Amino acid sequence: MASNMDREMILADFQACTGIENIDEAITLLEQNNWDLVAAINGVIPQENGILQSEYGGETIPGPAFNPASHPASAPTSSSSSAFRPVMPSRQIVERQPRMLDFRVEYRDRNVDVVLEDSCTVGEIKQILENELQIPVSKMLLKGWKTGDVEDSTVLKSLHLPKNNSLYVLTPDLPPPSSSSHAGALQESLNQNFMLIITHREVQREYNLNFSGSSTIQEVKRNVYDLTSIPVRHQLWEGWPTSATDDSMCLAESGLSYPCHRLTVGRRSSPAQTREQSEEQITDVHMVSDSDGDDFEDATEFGVDDGEVFGMASSALRKSPMMPENAENEGDALLQFTAEFSSRYGDCHPVFFIGSLEAAFQEAFYVKARDRKLLAIYLHHDESVLTNVFCSQMLCAESIVSYLSQNFITWAWDLTKDSNRARFLTMCNRHFGSVVAQTIRTQKTDQFPLFLIIMGKRSSNEVLNVIQGNTTVDELMMRLMAAMEIFTAQQQEDIKDEDEREARENVKREQDEAYRLSLEADRAKREAHEREMAEQFRLEQIRKEQEEEREAIRLSLEQALPPEPKEENAEPVSKLRIRTPSGEFLERRFLASNKLQIVFDFVASKGFPWDEYKLLSTFPRRDVTQLDPNKSLLEVKLFPQETLFLEAKE
Repeated sequence: MASNMDREMILADFQACTGIENIDEAITLLEQNNWDLVAAINGVIPQENGILQSEYGGETIPGPAFNPASHPASAPTSSSSSAFRPVMPSRQIVERQPRMLDFRVEYRDRNVDVVLEDSCTVGEIKQILENELQIPVSKMLLKGWKTGDVEDSTVLKSLHLPKNNSLYVLTPDLPPPSSSSHAGALQESLNQNFMLIITHREVQREYNLNFSGSSTIQEVKRNVYDLTSIPVRHQLWEGWPTSATDDSMCLAESGLSYPCHRLTVGRRSSPAQTREQSEEQITDVHMVSDSDGDDFEDATEFGVDDGEVFGMASSALRKSPMMPENAENEGDALLQFTAEFSSRYGDCHPVFFIGSLEAAFQEAFYVKARDRKLLAIYLHHDESVLTNVFCSQMLCAESIVSYLSQNFITWAWDLTKDSNRARFLTMCNRHFGSVVAQTIRTQKTDQFPLFLIIMGKRSSNEVLNVIQGNTTVDELMMRLMAAMEIFTAQQQEDIKDEDEREARENVKREQDEAYRLSLEADRAKREAHEREMAEQFRLEQIRKEQEEEREAIRLSLEQALPPEPKEENAEPVSKLRIRTPSGEFLERRFLASNKLQIVFDFVASKGFPWDEYKLLSTFPRRDVTQLDPNKSLLEVKLFPQETLFLEAKE
């Protein structure tokens, strides 16, 4: 029978060979074949495909060859690349087929898919990422491991990882995002800010928007959607350079004029009108977005036209606000917030705590020191132009979501409505003091959203950090990690104090318990002694009563006996000699006509009641007490003399 360790290896080999990721299904198939790996593989894969041709001499080895199609990597996007570590053929592939692991590694705006065997090390992942990202291994921090930070020499198999894993790379020693493959001019452009003067054609209104050179054309169009309610797929642009042919292109590469560039945007009402308008264009280059990934609903479908929505906040363009106004229950308000957030930005977002701020404090701070977490308060504002970018690119980044879920309790509130803003400021003043409340009150709309990092202390709640919306994923992660370092140091002190306090309380409890047990033992001894004394007294009383009763019976019998006849008597006399159990003899004369009962009464008057003793004759041996007591001594042949002896009944 295979041991548990052997079964784990067999299960891993079976999944690697067959591509079956469902563990329950794999275990069921193995149990049907008594954990015979070869039989289980041949039962799943047709026999003609179940023979592996060795590349070392043509030998056939049972078992399926590894098929990369059974381990597909995620489909690459425009900002993703893939690195695959090939598996060398093995002569004993069935005995120990390497398990393939998939890693999705996020770095800034790029995703790299890495597929390799579980026998590889963490350092080998970094070497692959060095080739893909052009980042030296020494400058790279690979984060996201379930077990915490690991060494480069750590073998992946020892980490017991699932098949699919998400990691992220931090480069704190490197400058903000820049493409190392571009020349100096492009490098400089990426770090510059472009002022885009965008005219909304239908209402003749201008917007002055600042974007970094690393922002994409797609990001510009999404932000314009927030301002004008024109979905990206309905936007008709004028003024883009001829080199701006792809929405994924960054502004530094698009050929925009620096530092300012003028653009015009309008609504494309129908495909026919768009084609007609294209034919009439002579000088300006028209650029119509055809992005499949941004198929937002038109604002007119909500019953709102351009004249109504122009100049209004982006919150008015949504189907519903993030949070209801004047909500009675904070939990219900957070439920709507979570649902609306998911509908706007997708399901990959932090897990927002559903409940009041006080309940979030209880969950984060008022538990055992080992279970405490930091509290992250996300303050949303729909009227800020930074909100959409912060939520979609920062707050919903997989690395941020994973880090928050592991180390933080995340609570959210929407400050768009004045009533909700006033309500939060009241809560803030109550829990954090007037200074923090005044700080939030003075924040401008364009500085939102805000991220407050709160650490609970013994007597108060301390705001460790206030993160504004104009940040990057790396900066946000670094500030979260810095807060975690402060919190971890405080948590270790709290754990030490709590352990010492619990140790003292345990000693006191043990002493109290020992004292209680001692008192109970003393009380039990005293009660047992009292019961014993009471029982002895009771038995003594019973004995005395029995003795008194027997003595009274004896006296009454003795008084009731007829007088002893003289030796010289006219009537026949029988002389009886009775031997007691102690060896003494009782002698008395009886008339031969006396009944046998008188002999019994005489013996009882001497302390030997006939119900406890039996009277026996010697020759012949008989039990006199079994004879009829109403017969005379003459009739029972106890005449003229007889020797009897007493014997206690059993």
